[in-house]
Amino acid sequence: MEPVSVGIDVSKRQFVIAVDPSGERWTSETTAAAITTLVARLRALAPRIIVVEATGGYERALVVAIAGAELPIAVVNPRQARAFAQAIGRTAKTDAIDAGVLAAFGGRVDLPARPVTDTATQALAALMARRRQLLEMIGMERARLEHAPATGPLTRDLRRHIHWLERRVKDVDDDIGTSIEAHPTWRVQDDLLRSVPGIGPTTARTLLADLPELGQLDRRAIAALVGVAPMNCDSGQSRGQRHIWGGRAPVRTTLYMAALTATRHNVALRAFYRRLRDAGKPAKVALVAVMRKLLTIVNAMLKHQTRWQDQPA
Repeated sequence: MEPVSVGIDVSKRQFVIAVDPSGERWTSETTAAAITTLVARLRALAPRIIVVEATGGYERALVVAIAGAELPIAVVNPRQARAFAQAIGRTAKTDAIDAGVLAAFGGRVDLPARPVTDTATQALAALMARRRQLLEMIGMERARLEHAPATGPLTRDLRRHIHWLERRVKDVDDDIGTSIEAHPTWRVQDDLLRSVPGIGPTTARTLLADLPELGQLDRRAIAALVGVAPMNCDSGQSRGQRHIWGGRAPVRTTLYMAALTATRHNVALRAFYRRLRDAGKPAKVALVAVMRKLLTIVNAMLKHQTRWQDQPA
């Protein structure tokens, strides 16, 4: 039998399912009962791959149910799927067309089935995302306070709101700390990560929540996943400048701050950064190299369950 691939277009109120190469299509509601029925129907098809776009959370319950049924699932970037649609000439866009594009994408491209994170990791990632949202709101309120009158009801309200948001950040930090302490594996991994000079609580928690693959992939794969692997930009005799692109933005942002700290307080990484700068590398290029080296180090530490050991520069 010809291998079957399934594409599912996700929205708030319905799923549109397409099967390649048969062209079969149907819709499903997004309730728990409907998802159970959908998974049973998908299991009967025995698909080689099921392709779903990342839609900001609407796909989460479906993906967890499919993975729980031990069916192969790939969650792809919408930009990736759209580029494939343009490449095969599908310029029109409807839910049914999008589902068919995803099914064709899975049939023509060898997409790896990715393991779905467990419920505890998803909850920790949600707490970290909430912390980032609160910090972003604090930044916006502080910017408004700078332009507010020196005194008056508006200034008082902004200060009260900032103070409330800061308390909420502390509460979320306490919840994150409690979750990590209650999880034996996270507790050990957090201790290993924080043994590295330059990695503090926020970086360690971000890596645990948003990069559960840490310690399970090789150094090239983990660098590409985060988005710190330089991409070539060559054509003919021209050799363009390498750039990093894509990846997981929250992890990359936190890793940037950790690398910045490491260039000052981590003996080995400070020497590595200084070597690159002395060789004529721009500061930003050298710092990205430190980010990648730091990521490689912590990936190996978690893989082999070893703590950081200071080495002479």
